[in-house]
Amino acid sequence: MSDCVFCKIVSGELPSQKVYEDDRVLAFEDISPAAPVHVLIIPKKHIPSIMHLKEEDLPLIQDIHRVGQQVADQLGVSQKGFRLVNNCGEDGGQTVDHLHYHLLGGRHLSWPPG
Repeated sequence: MSDCVFCKIVSGELPSQKVYEDDRVLAFEDISPAAPVHVLIIPKKHIPSIMHLKEEDLPLIQDIHRVGQQVADQLGVSQKGFRLVNNCGEDGGQTVDHLHYHLLGGRHLSWPPG
């Protein structure tokens, strides 16, 4: 999708601090981190939100969770804990209409989130 900021990051039109990349998933540092470790994990395929997933897209969720485990290990937050969050829709706090997950860690994360 030509006007999607995450699609532009995937295509290389916009820069990012990549943490992980394969043929289906990209992980990069959030530009406005809410924790010492704040990485966005996205499918390279444009999917507006979790509500737009089709049956054939479900393996992407498995890939995203696998990448979440790998990135948490890589960045040293897997032992003490981290949060993997998907916001869906305006009321859910989704600000970019491209399916993405936030991996947050590196400090104690209270609940409910602020």
